[in-house]
Amino acid sequence: MSFQVPTRKNRKLEKLLKHINEDAELLQLWKCANVNAVDRSGINDHGEVHIRIVSNAALKILRLLVKGGVEPSVVKDHGMEIEDAEVIVVLAACLHDIGIELGDVTVRYYLKLTDERGLTRLVKRRDGRVITEYGRAELKRALVSDKIGFALNKIEMLAFRTDFDTDSRTGSLPVNVSFFPSDTFSKALSAMKPVFEGGVCVSNLVKVADAGERIGDYVVPEGMTGLATVCSIAVNAALLHANVPISSKFGGVLQTRDGQPLRFVELIYYTGSSMDPSEIFIRAGMTSVSQVEATGNGEILANFREIPAACLPLTAEISRKLEDAGIRGILLMGSVSEPVCQIPVSLNRVGIVQLGGLNPIAAAVEAGIEVENIAESGLIDFEQLQSFRQL
Repeated sequence: MSFQVPTRKNRKLEKLLKHINEDAELLQLWKCANVNAVDRSGINDHGEVHIRIVSNAALKILRLLVKGGVEPSVVKDHGMEIEDAEVIVVLAACLHDIGIELGDVTVRYYLKLTDERGLTRLVKRRDGRVITEYGRAELKRALVSDKIGFALNKIEMLAFRTDFDTDSRTGSLPVNVSFFPSDTFSKALSAMKPVFEGGVCVSNLVKVADAGERIGDYVVPEGMTGLATVCSIAVNAALLHANVPISSKFGGVLQTRDGQPLRFVELIYYTGSSMDPSEIFIRAGMTSVSQVEATGNGEILANFREIPAACLPLTAEISRKLEDAGIRGILLMGSVSEPVCQIPVSLNRVGIVQLGGLNPIAAAVEAGIEVENIAESGLIDFEQLQSFRQL
């Protein structure tokens, strides 16, 4: 799997990506970082996947800051260009987990602080230190705020705001909004067409907006064309309004084989993320939606939910009504308390795999088209949506 970030015609960044993908030593160092982090320390991923996610997120943050008028220090103080700043940010992200060198004096300084705070205790001068009971307790408590994510709150709030009625087919639906450079929008439509027509999407209902027009909760920037696609939260909303308690677990990358869902190969829990997982996976180049549509084999975006077993018949009925309205959110429903796509399910509950609403956009990115995605970006009235075939 190659390392990719959206270059936006930055030739320096394109050259850097070529060097990274050809650097066997760097790729091996990423693997070694994971040995130290995951295998030996039992903590989260610090290897190749993590590097992709951090690099894409860091680059996106830099571009948002530049767009908002912030001038990078290398431009302001050293006469360099924005393109150089992007290279520096991606390089920093690529190298940030390979290792941090601390001198003896610095190490002794920090160990003295941890001793004074009761977190560590000197055994003997030659035997080093041990972590105290208080230190172990603090390790469990200190980073609890880092585990709080906003993705789940956003899902629940958007589901609550949605008022689409499956019987009358009126009301609003939740959407994801994507911004394409206007001169590449036709090419993007061609890349997305097989996905919309093949059904690897929540719905083929979309809305297009030109620069200056509002789409969802956003105004389309100058030089861009906006595309709204139906979000998988439409299923959450329909179940919520039918009094079916649904638990949103994670967004992930789902491997398919011969057109059938096989297993999740990557996932990010909503409770531990402030970003929508699909945005992260797309920017990290971890999908092959076009390949799935063509051959039935590859990786697509999907989400995992759970419902009480008693609600299974009602959920199936709601799913049928949504499909009649042109919304195919549910890809697979499991059996009671049985694993789904190799994901364990809680006792007396049923696992549900939902298609990711950004799958068509992922296909465009796979075709080399630049795009800015804002998942779960508001509501659009059902009557304003049109079939992709009408574009």
